[in-house]
Amino acid sequence: MDLTAYFYQVQSLALEVTSLEVFSFLVVVACMTSFVTAVFGAGGGVMMLGAMAQVLPPQVIIPLHGVVQLGSNSGRALMSWRYVDWRLIFHFLPGALVGIFIGSLLLVSLSPAVIYFSVAFFILYLCWGPKLPKLVLGPLGTSIAAAFTSFLTLFVGASGPLVAAFIKQLHVCKFTTVATFAVAMSCQHLLKIAVFYQVGFPLLEWLPLLFCMIMSGAIGTFMGLRMLKYVSDKSFNRTFNLILSGLALRMIWQGYTVL
Repeated sequence: MDLTAYFYQVQSLALEVTSLEVFSFLVVVACMTSFVTAVFGAGGGVMMLGAMAQVLPPQVIIPLHGVVQLGSNSGRALMSWRYVDWRLIFHFLPGALVGIFIGSLLLVSLSPAVIYFSVAFFILYLCWGPKLPKLVLGPLGTSIAAAFTSFLTLFVGASGPLVAAFIKQLHVCKFTTVATFAVAMSCQHLLKIAVFYQVGFPLLEWLPLLFCMIMSGAIGTFMGLRMLKYVSDKSFNRTFNLILSGLALRMIWQGYTVL
């Protein structure tokens, strides 16, 4: 089926599903999940994906989630730009471009179970296993990780936990981790949105909801970054690992349920 024709079938869903109750629910969730990511480094994107899956049609979740997360991560990046590891981003962006390009050529349904299991176990290894070799954490390794996670984001929506787990291997400073993660995810989501827009997804139909969610997310990010100042590095790293591990276990369960 032609993707453009398929996505335009979604246009009529905009008015059908965005009742006042759904609209308000998603705006509040955007604020809460942005707060979570700002304070704990990760988790908000997957929480947002789960919340959207409860009230929106499956055809629209990944594109809309990408726009909202672009707004949330961009706001967090702007508010913490002084701490961004720009050298890492310099090596991350080319890999992201390659991954998105390959994914756009294969915009089909991959085996959900394989994706869930592989991503989950890799996250658990990055959180609790031995530190990756310097070669893997170097420029080439960063580009490969960016390509892999950017490819995945077109199909599973929230590749954030895997990106966060990789960046965690490189930095111990909580502000650098949060800021660099925000810029990396902004790059991924921007490229993902470009792909879906190119194949005909009607983003403009959802603009009022997306705008309010992004503004609400900015408020959550602002409050979260202020709270982050009072969280010790030790507590941040421990909570960060626990949140990522919880998300990985959730992915294992999802993989098991789709077998």
